[in-house]
Amino acid sequence: MSDRRPFLYDAHVALGAKIVPFGGWEMPLQYGTGTVAEHLACRSDAVVFDVSHLGTVRCDGPVMFDLLQSVLTNDLSKIGPGRAQYTHLLNDDGFVVDDIIVWWVGENEFDVMPNASNTSGVTSALPGVDVTSERCVLAVQGPMARERVAEVDQRFADVARFGVTRFIYDGVEVRVAGTGYTGEDGLEIAVPNEKAEQLLAALVGAGIQPAGLGARDTLRLEAALPLYGHELTLSSTTLQARLGWVLGWKKETFRGRLAVEAERDRGVERLLTGVMADGRQPLRDGGEVLVDGVNIGTLCSGNYSPVLERGIGLGLLTGGHPAGTAATVVLRGREIPVTICELPFVRKVK
Repeated sequence: MSDRRPFLYDAHVALGAKIVPFGGWEMPLQYGTGTVAEHLACRSDAVVFDVSHLGTVRCDGPVMFDLLQSVLTNDLSKIGPGRAQYTHLLNDDGFVVDDIIVWWVGENEFDVMPNASNTSGVTSALPGVDVTSERCVLAVQGPMARERVAEVDQRFADVARFGVTRFIYDGVEVRVAGTGYTGEDGLEIAVPNEKAEQLLAALVGAGIQPAGLGARDTLRLEAALPLYGHELTLSSTTLQARLGWVLGWKKETFRGRLAVEAERDRGVERLLTGVMADGRQPLRDGGEVLVDGVNIGTLCSGNYSPVLERGIGLGLLTGGHPAGTAATVVLRGREIPVTICELPFVRKVK
């Protein structure tokens, strides 16, 4: 079975994108300037990603609040309509089926946003409607994101951090959330397919540089944001990823709660930990991490940090070694000196 092409595939090709398979889709990896330039543009100005491969499951109706509360980990009663919330979907054993953003659009209207390959898992857990194929999602990120996007329409810029709004733009309803996956300020715009190409052209025309999955990965890694299939899997837990704040302990229940409570009570054996190479050598997932010759785990993700100009990596590691501890990553038979460090690697640019 061939990978799906996003609705904006031809527009990306026209912009000079290199296309690669990702999560069952054919998506832009980078454009003509390359991943490092796109990464640095996001840290200093603004870029736009096509993240239409992410799912949208529309959950509307008076029973949906209670259903979402009983299935997902976070507590929606902490927020309200017009807000977005990060949450997890667990299985009964407490492992992570997916990490999700919920857009609470209206009183009884929710857009549940799963990862690219996990939409069917969400629809099997929640009685929503998969509308992924009907819209595109464009993520505008960077310290200049709001200033740039205001040139297209001020209402895009007005959405609050983790706010959700909707309005009529160019004759269609768009839904906008103040969310992102880079460590920078920004927003994500869900636009019906029929106006997506025009909106992308308007954003690029406002000086927002297109960026691909390569920069998206290095940006999220610098910000120490977990990626499903790497830090979050069916063999890892919310507590191991240091994301205990998404567990709604004050709720009556959520799926997997008993297993998570048991892990909390016995103590978490491994924790998300960052390592930084002494030099520019990129780190990669699968690298074994050693402290004093003892294997304390493997890297879940690794790459080169364009900001730090060092190799960086994330792993679920044992031992609780403090920042500053010298370690070694063994990657394809090569030993790379690293140091355990505090997270995130790069803090949000103000």
